[in-house]
Amino acid sequence: MTDQVQPATLDLLVFSDDATVRKQVIDGVGRRPAKGMPLVSWTEAATADGVRLAIKDRQQAGDAPFAALVLDAETKKLGGMGLAHELFTELDRRPPVVLLTARPQDDWLAAWSKAEVVVPRPLDPETLQQGVTKALRARRGSVTPAG
Repeated sequence: MTDQVQPATLDLLVFSDDATVRKQVIDGVGRRPAKGMPLVSWTEAATADGVRLAIKDRQQAGDAPFAALVLDAETKKLGGMGLAHELFTELDRRPPVVLLTARPQDDWLAAWSKAEVVVPRPLDPETLQQGVTKALRARRGSVTPAG
């Protein structure tokens, strides 16, 4: 009998105060963001504090950081743009960010937040998959529109 190595998973985090948006992202990306990529494992957060706690818990457990963060820019209180910028300045190495925006005109704010990829609404599964794939492959500090 041969030992089979378990395929690696991509640990992704999705942040939105709207459970419907989190479900759209998870369902839209699907089991893997692109052919040949590992399966996805999701962590959900409804608040900025939840995101911070999830990142801290992984660090304290000695786990690898999230492969990417999908942040909703339309979240109330501290939205995805502000959170992405905060994490960029506070973490030694922030995971790549996919930012969900309401309008294509928000791209300049996404650049300020240091997001790697911007996905505009309405959320489209193919665009989400492309956005997550681009974020996972992006050079740090580059902003790319998805789609």
